[in-house]
Amino acid sequence: MGKIRTHKASAKRFTVTKNGKVKMTQQGRRHQVHLKSTKRKRALRKAAYISKANAANIKRLLPYA
Repeated sequence: MGKIRTHKASAKRFTVTKNGKVKMTQQGRRHQVHLKSTKRKRALRKAAYISKANAANIKRLLPYA
């Protein structure tokens, strides 16, 4: 049986933690950052986790993560 290919676009955006959660960077820090408050930008620095419903789909794209 052949190897399963990793979806490279997903591999750049998501990481799977030791406990099996899928971690991602938050959206909203690319454009029009000057319009957002400092407090909001600081909060967006922290990583976020994917919901359980979507995590299964992401894990399928990252078989060796």
